[in-house]
Amino acid sequence: MELVRSSGILLHPTSFPGPHGIGELGEAAFRFIDYLVAARQSLWQVLPLGPTGYGDSPYASFSSFAGNPYLIDLQQLVQAGDLSPEDIAHPPAFSPDRIDYGWMIAWKVPLLVKAARNFLRHAAGDRRADFEAFCAEHAYWLDDYALFMAVKEHYDRKAREANIFGAMWSNYWDKDIALRQPAAMARWQKEKAEEIAIRKVWQYYFFRQWTAVRQYANERGIKIIGDIPIFVAPDSVDVWANRELFHLDENGQPTVVAGVPPDYFSETGQLWGNPLYNWEALQARGFDWWIERIRATLRHVDIIRIDHFRGFEAYWEVPAGAKTAVEGRWVKAPGEALFETVQRALGDLPILAEDLGVITPEVEALRDRFGFPGMKILQFAFDSKEAGGLNATNKFLPHNHTFRSVVYTGTHDNDTTRGWYRERTPEEKDLIRRYLARPDHDIVWDFIRLVMSSVAVYAIIPFQDVLVLDSDARMNRPAILGGNWAWRYRAEALNAWSYSRLAEMVDLYGRDPALWQKKG
Repeated sequence: MELVRSSGILLHPTSFPGPHGIGELGEAAFRFIDYLVAARQSLWQVLPLGPTGYGDSPYASFSSFAGNPYLIDLQQLVQAGDLSPEDIAHPPAFSPDRIDYGWMIAWKVPLLVKAARNFLRHAAGDRRADFEAFCAEHAYWLDDYALFMAVKEHYDRKAREANIFGAMWSNYWDKDIALRQPAAMARWQKEKAEEIAIRKVWQYYFFRQWTAVRQYANERGIKIIGDIPIFVAPDSVDVWANRELFHLDENGQPTVVAGVPPDYFSETGQLWGNPLYNWEALQARGFDWWIERIRATLRHVDIIRIDHFRGFEAYWEVPAGAKTAVEGRWVKAPGEALFETVQRALGDLPILAEDLGVITPEVEALRDRFGFPGMKILQFAFDSKEAGGLNATNKFLPHNHTFRSVVYTGTHDNDTTRGWYRERTPEEKDLIRRYLARPDHDIVWDFIRLVMSSVAVYAIIPFQDVLVLDSDARMNRPAILGGNWAWRYRAEALNAWSYSRLAEMVDLYGRDPALWQKKG
């Protein structure tokens, strides 16, 4: 992986402004890229872009391959003739600052259904041929995904009518379709033919729009950093269509699940509940599922951040049905064999490793064996609970950074820097002021300056920090269900005050990739 000193912004497309209740892959996306150009940024990091469900988390997607239809730009569907101008002329009075997923879905999904039906009835010529070519090219995941979502919609509706919550394919669907028996698969494909086709049209819409956004960014010197969560959601087509690749019983229920062990922050650890991979089965098949997952992601982004990278060296296995993660154990994973195989299949791997938490020498060796840059979080450097403050082993302090790293003020799981600083102890604030040798009246931009000046090859700043926003702009509060993934910025946030400050820092701290490429 070629590493060239650069900087960029962390922002999920759901946060774009616009009238339809959620960010879309339309005009606002292109204007944000223009802002990055004005700020002389060369990286844009997004969170996972897959379809979301209960909890709205992009890290709990129904598919590792599909795109989120809620991001589809409706204006482009009007321009294509699949919707009329009147269809979107009077949207509800959505909040410009927060996504109300229930309200947005209730309004937008019927419009997406209408557009897809119009497309299926009237699209012809080059457009119809392009759609059919898209379906053929992506059939290896698209056919299963579209069927899964059509069947899921049927059973979800049935569960709601019965006031049943937590219904998933493995605990609520009829056994014949849950276990993909051929007769049931054929019957559902026939009965849900229109719904399946609609889901395919949505994926066509999404990826054609996203491809245009990515091309616009790449043409202006901006690389997009995507995201792969190591684990997949239990209620996903990934598990339903590949039961043999996970530790499941004969009914499709997990026998063991993922989590993390007890630590300073939690006496009982964290019980995530994701099904765990059957690595022996994956390895016997040449890791083909992982190869295709990484290949598919690299078709849509330039660099991949892999979440919970340490799980490729060893993962915390908890028996299914356990109430906490205390009962778990460490199990070795074949990370080296996996990445060697993927590298032979795909070549150089532009991967960033999310190596936060308790990282062992074995995890560091795996990361370094393939040259994957790790992550440094500036907030952790001064948080006594995270890294212990000013000491020789605090790898998050800027003077301990290394070149092969990506430094952040914070991530999507952290509070905004403004909100985080407000909650620091007097001792922590004193350390920060002494380290900076300055008062704290501009603390957020002082942190931005620290990450930009770091020797780390990449510096990434959440857009909330660029805008100096407080905790109400936080993207996610881990382990708290509800109210997450909802923040949006307003169009006027893309102003010269912030982009000129960022552009100046690119000059001051040598984060223009062209400068280093010219030097060879």
